Amino acid sequence: MSSLQRTPLYPLYSDFPSARCIDFGGWELPVQFSGIVQEHEAVRKHAGLFDVSHMGEFIVTGQDAEAFIQKMTTNDVTRISMGQAQYTLMCYDNGGTVDDLLVYKLSADRFMLVVNASNIDKDLQWLQDHLAGDVTIRNVSAETALIALQGPAAVNIMSQAATEVLDELPSFHFIQNAQVCGCSALLSRTGYTGEDGFEIYCSAEDAPAIWRELLTAGEPHGLVPTGLGARDTLRFEAKLPLYGQELSSTISPLEASLGFFVKLDSGDFIGREALQQQKQDGVPRKLVGIELIDRGIPRSHYPVYNHEGEPIGEVTSGTQSPSLKRNLGLALIETPYTSLDTEVWVEIRGKKLKAKVVKTPFYKRGAALT
Repeated sequence: MSSLQRTPLYPLYSDFPSARCIDFGGWELPVQFSGIVQEHEAVRKHAGLFDVSHMGEFIVTGQDAEAFIQKMTTNDVTRISMGQAQYTLMCYDNGGTVDDLLVYKLSADRFMLVVNASNIDKDLQWLQDHLAGDVTIRNVSAETALIALQGPAAVNIMSQAATEVLDELPSFHFIQNAQVCGCSALLSRTGYTGEDGFEIYCSAEDAPAIWRELLTAGEPHGLVPTGLGARDTLRFEAKLPLYGQELSSTISPLEASLGFFVKLDSGDFIGREALQQQKQDGVPRKLVGIELIDRGIPRSHYPVYNHEGEPIGEVTSGTQSPSLKRNLGLALIETPYTSLDTEVWVEIRGKKLKAKVVKTPFYKRGAALT
């Protein structure tokens, strides 16, 4: 595994004898530190600390930076203020998804884009291919580390570690040059778990100290280091998309049920015409939640069939939900079969097992688990 990329926190994984690393898109990352289910439950009830330094960060500057981002993304970047972040997507001309990302407005002419690790090179090339006006893009991924603190106890823990007052920091807002564990960082109230929490963008050199001090501060609050396995089950329960599964070059944001983040009235962005046509005609397939009625667990790419045995789509993500103890999946299927309680069949190891369409998200913060 020596050819795999490693984050600045990789040397600290050895502090945890049970940590197990995997190849994740060319990165050697921990799938778990103690156990996926235990880590998942810790984030839902207390807090978890994630190394997500493999994510990509681009700084976009210039007089025309905002207009450029507006052209490249589906959301309306003109609606956010300095100190605010926005979830958005980049699309191809045909409406397929280049990537989903976060946009941070650092100032009137300076933005940070946070992209998926597996798409860093592709996204950078896509953006550079469409550069126009006074715009400069700098890839700062290698020098930037990202640590996520997530869970109900996140505010209490971060309040001990940061000098800023955080109780009133709204979701999708951030503080530049925040002091976290004595280091300067961009502190953002965002995350990918369905829980409250923070993401800390800091220099690669400062990341180990911040990681260790947060774990120490969080220990009385039940904070545990958390791997990619629980990150996936947590985001899945909250119906947060994963690029390569719920989104891809052949899956549009509208098909992925992300229409809220597509502002067709925000001007002419790449892919707008195709998405406008999809909305007008109605999408041919939709992302829905399914629950297995027969015994089995749906997994990515398992085919889905209708009552007559005709293929109607496939599972994009699935697992036995650690929070709900139910065998659940997300599936991209033909629109006529997407109504709640519609019976469908999932093929697992050559057998077609009965399932039904259920409400999503499977988990919502503050709602009782049923």
